[in-house]
Amino acid sequence: MRILILNHFPLEGSGSGIYTKNLARELSEMGHDVKVVFPEIESVSFDAFETRVIMFKGPETQAPEIDYNFPCFTSHPRSINTYYDLSQEQLEAYVDKFVEVTKEEVETFKPDVIHAQHLWITPYAASLTGVPYIVTAHGTDLKGFVKDKRYHKYALEGAKKAKKIITISEQVDEEVTALYGVEKERKVLVLNGYDENLFKVKPLKRSEILSDFNIFEEPDYIVSFAGKLTHFKGVDVLLKAAKIYERAIDGNVLTLIAGNGELYEELHTLKEQLHLQHVRFLGHVNQNQLVDLYNIADVSTVPSRTEPFGLVAIEALACGTPVVGTNQGGLPDFLIPEVGTLVPVDDDIALADAIVKEIKTADKEKRANEAAAYALKNFSWKKSIGVVAELYESVMK
Repeated sequence: MRILILNHFPLEGSGSGIYTKNLARELSEMGHDVKVVFPEIESVSFDAFETRVIMFKGPETQAPEIDYNFPCFTSHPRSINTYYDLSQEQLEAYVDKFVEVTKEEVETFKPDVIHAQHLWITPYAASLTGVPYIVTAHGTDLKGFVKDKRYHKYALEGAKKAKKIITISEQVDEEVTALYGVEKERKVLVLNGYDENLFKVKPLKRSEILSDFNIFEEPDYIVSFAGKLTHFKGVDVLLKAAKIYERAIDGNVLTLIAGNGELYEELHTLKEQLHLQHVRFLGHVNQNQLVDLYNIADVSTVPSRTEPFGLVAIEALACGTPVVGTNQGGLPDFLIPEVGTLVPVDDDIALADAIVKEIKTADKEKRANEAAAYALKNFSWKKSIGVVAELYESVMK
């Protein structure tokens, strides 16, 4: 098959970007011809598949096609511009560019099927080509739909003409019908997969990994978080919980927060107000660093107020790290007691208690092995990719 994949974001720095990169790589390894359209502010290339990069304006971008930075639903390591910040003129330029490039790629690449990411602009662009297409709803697109009505006509048109819509959790599945009116028979629930070649248990020396992050203290325990520093991720709740679990545990507990976003300064201020001495903000980390971070952590946290799926939780489990997450969104779909703990949203006391329990558990090695085995058995990309490939074949027929 010849498969054209469209995404609104770069292939690093966002969940859908990683999803797209893994999808394109796996499909290529299966023998399919794949090309990916996505925005960037710098030149990038990938050996496994073809790309068409739409260049937006960044600090050092040469000859951008669009004279502003690419917009996001929340934020991105390389852009703080959001869809809601765009003027009407900028919005129309954005839509026109994706339509233009998609039509060009249909003419030159000649795909058998298009896979658009997000129920947003890319499905609309695909709908104008005559090529059958499917869409993956990632969840942040649904938040954008609620927040800015200017995008409704594009998102609804793209959803209406899609052959199939992949949803990544039970919550997203329900919201796709509620918001877009998508019929049950056009939806397919496919839980996200992770890159099993990258996220796995590794024998690492904790002090060496910490020194790579310019941290030279020797903690007894490590609590990790990875994600955007935005309100719905609940990092403020984690900081309040840290105030509790630092006192409840004998020994030094180091909390490592990987990620960036619009709340970076606000969260730093909260850390100071809480007098937290053992919390470190690492900023944006790459995928290889994230693997190391999970491997040296005693517990990973996903304290989100809303979380469409929670791929970071799966990735942590794959590295043998139990997870404490909130009982909403996609997390209850897979975070079982054998590998983690669910707690109420916005409950710093319950979050702290669960973290303490994980740290104090008697058989850490057994729990770590169970977490890694559970992730590999249920959420490897090789398991998910077969379902997606079958969807392509079905819509082509």
